[in-house]
Amino acid sequence: MYGHFVHQAVLNYGCKVSGVTVHLVDEEYDNGAPIIQRCVPVMEDDTPETLAARVLKIEHQVFSEAIQFFADGRIKISGRKVKIKPVE
Repeated sequence: MYGHFVHQAVLNYGCKVSGVTVHLVDEEYDNGAPIIQRCVPVMEDDTPETLAARVLKIEHQVFSEAIQFFADGRIKISGRKVKIKPVE
């Protein structure tokens, strides 16, 4: 499930929040250990398009953060756990 279909499913299910997960990639689809997750509220009058726009805004923020964590060497992976070292 991707794109418009995800946002429509969130609305159909009556979810109160949706969100973004940046995760490591492995052999299975959407299975890698999560690095960052952020929620966005689902509004009463949302459409798939308005929800998608709100999620996209957060996606841009967390993708940049995740890349910076890797670039700074702040990611430590142990099995399925990802720890982000604090800035020293």
